[in-house]
Amino acid sequence: MDDDKPITEQAMETITTAVEATKDAAVTAVKKVRKAAKKVAKKVAPKKASKKKAKKASQKSSKKAAKKSSKKAAKKTAKKAAKKTAKTTAKKATKSKKKARKAKR
Repeated sequence: MDDDKPITEQAMETITTAVEATKDAAVTAVKKVRKAAKKVAKKVAPKKASKKKAKKASQKSSKKAAKKSSKKAAKKTAKKAAKKTAKTTAKKATKSKKKARKAKR
């Protein structure tokens, strides 16, 4: 420290130099962080895209599976309904035949 300058002036100089040094350090740190972030983004971005594609594919496959299962269920219910109607019509036919026989007697 200089003895010629007053203490307040010396303190102000040291503070300004410290502020400038920290400012420079902050700027360089930000630059480094941005660079690193870009590198990470390059590495991660394709993975994210593939994850999205995988998610879409899984959604597609689940939709297809749902369609298939609904079609199967519809077929089953249609078959069951057809069988039921056939049974009921057969029962009705036999009943009507019996009634006709009784009427003849």
